[in-house]
Amino acid sequence: MFSRYKKEAPAPAPARESRAVPSASAPATASMAQSAAPSPPTKSKLSFKATPAAPIAAAPAANDKDRRRRQRILEVKSQLHTRLLENLNLAVLDAASEAELRAEIAAISAEALSDIHFALTSEERLQLNQDLYHEVRGLGPLEPLLKDDTVNDILVNGPNRIFVERNGILELTDVKFKDERHLLRIIDKIVSAVGRRVDESNPYVDARLADGSRFNAMVPPVAVDGSLVSIRKFKKEKLGISDLANFGAFSEEMAMYLEAAVATRLNIIVSGGTGSGKTTTLNALSSFIDHSERILTIEDTAELQLQQTHVGRMESRPANVEGKGAVTQRDCLRNALRMRPDRIIVGETRGEEVIDMLQAMNTGHDGSMTTIQANSARDAVSRLENMVAMAGIEMPLKAVRSQVASAVNLIVQASRLQDGSRRMVSITEVTGMEGEIITMQEVFRFERTGLEPNGKILGHFTGSGIRSHYSDRFKRWGYNLPNTIYDVVE
Repeated sequence: MFSRYKKEAPAPAPARESRAVPSASAPATASMAQSAAPSPPTKSKLSFKATPAAPIAAAPAANDKDRRRRQRILEVKSQLHTRLLENLNLAVLDAASEAELRAEIAAISAEALSDIHFALTSEERLQLNQDLYHEVRGLGPLEPLLKDDTVNDILVNGPNRIFVERNGILELTDVKFKDERHLLRIIDKIVSAVGRRVDESNPYVDARLADGSRFNAMVPPVAVDGSLVSIRKFKKEKLGISDLANFGAFSEEMAMYLEAAVATRLNIIVSGGTGSGKTTTLNALSSFIDHSERILTIEDTAELQLQQTHVGRMESRPANVEGKGAVTQRDCLRNALRMRPDRIIVGETRGEEVIDMLQAMNTGHDGSMTTIQANSARDAVSRLENMVAMAGIEMPLKAVRSQVASAVNLIVQASRLQDGSRRMVSITEVTGMEGEIITMQEVFRFERTGLEPNGKILGHFTGSGIRSHYSDRFKRWGYNLPNTIYDVVE
């Protein structure tokens, strides 16, 4: 059936394999048939008469039998996948519909199962065909996790330990690869699709999946216990400020303040740790930018989902195999300054591009935004100073701090708390310099009040009681925020 998806020449390799497979699988099949023969009841009968402890030992034996069967199914799946690659015409698979390809896979797998004399239940056969389809068209065992909307991150620690993050909590799944070669084949399938490679000479890679998810992998010998894979899934829905407020990420008063801050073109840094929601917050803040403004975004991996009509997106590029052709975020940022931007948004500032980012914020591109890895607003300022120093720019510390104080207006601190919730724990304004010290004032914060028995953190958002340093600027732009939003909430 569907002969146009099969190779034209009848390759002898599948025939040789089908002859070899029964002999390889015959001992396992015979042992399974023997285990289903009358001998187990005899053992069970003898053990029941000998001692009452035997029924307790029967459970591990049953579990061991299930484990052996699962392992055997994995081996059969590997054999069928090899047969599929030998029989299917891969050159025309892209033109095949999903229904046609599934039918072809079901036919080939049924023929192969008949050849090796391996019986499956109807549920096992459906699951096997589904897995084979994912092997051919998708990413193998990872495909169901990628389609699960409740999963935020997929973390692979070798072929047998795959974790997922749901609602900020890590869980160990029962998903497994057959072996390290199987995992490496899926990794190679991902990176080759975007023109990258990963092997012993180049043991790590950063890429993007077709749906926009961020992918990072590290393979042996650098990864000691098996290949390490991290997939940060791309959120298809665009969360706005109101959505995050409904989720409890911050209060309505903070949303009013942030709308005024973005609309009046304050330079904003979103600070936080890994997985704290920095990119989500940056996406939400960008919704307050007027549609008449020209926005340029610069990222290592394109994740921002801006809702404006005039957006130019840029993405950095690593070096090729010869070590040439790299395009850094700094290169993109320098070029962006020549493209008449109203605002520049850098996905994450982590290196020497900090110099150009601060210069852009100071030279007419106000309203620019970026994210940075830091644990507090004060730490974010310190990291900016350190990145300037690491960029090789020899400037007095006071000059660097003066540059930071005049460029950055607002630092929004995002955090992932121990119960997995993500909250905006602080909004801090940079007010200037006193001597050699950058002065800041916190206008909003998250106040923790306790912990529920189930581990959920209790608390509320509150103002600091300090009026915003930019209140006059807000009024000039037509945003008359009531002073009550800064009141302390008990």
